[in-house]
Amino acid sequence: METHELIKALAADTRRSGMPMAIAWSGAAVASLAVAAIVFLALLGPRPDIANALETLRFPFKFVVTIALAASAFGLLRMLSRPETEPRPLLPYLAIAPALLAAGVLAELVVSPANAWSAKLVGTNSLVCLTYIPLIGTGPLALLLLALRHGAPSRPAIAGALAGLTAGGVAAAFYATHCPDDSPLFVATWYTIAIAFLALLGAFGGRCVARW
Repeated sequence: METHELIKALAADTRRSGMPMAIAWSGAAVASLAVAAIVFLALLGPRPDIANALETLRFPFKFVVTIALAASAFGLLRMLSRPETEPRPLLPYLAIAPALLAAGVLAELVVSPANAWSAKLVGTNSLVCLTYIPLIGTGPLALLLLALRHGAPSRPAIAGALAGLTAGGVAAAFYATHCPDDSPLFVATWYTIAIAFLALLGAFGGRCVARW
């Protein structure tokens, strides 16, 4: 028997449930969005000037970055739920969102005077950002880790971290509709810290719930 066939056989023997992975992931995705929306609306809600904010470039750009992160991380998470998938060739796909954000930061530095950079980076809502992105993302992370239990990832910590990045991207996208700080400098700093916390939590959770 070939090595990859042995891995597949072992994975089939150790699956926690007979639920097809496609159904597990589809259900987790829909439920994660629903939970994030409920928590966001219960705790915060959108900013009152959202119509005016949509006419700017910085506000919609936050959704480009956060949705790109959630989509790329979720795609990789689904792939890594299979034991035969090698993670290293796939990880560069995660560079899409950081590359977009880096481009936004560079543009911000070009168009803004240097004496305004610090104020844009610090913003007015950093503590709120660090609090509510993890709060909104905790439920989706739990659901994604639950779906991961139906797979057999060979790198459960990496898969768990991807679940955290997915949850963080979803949570950040919802939070972005409330956040009054639209500067890419702010997003690159505080959104990143909040999402990294969920990624670390996911890595720990993945090792605990998806190990086989």
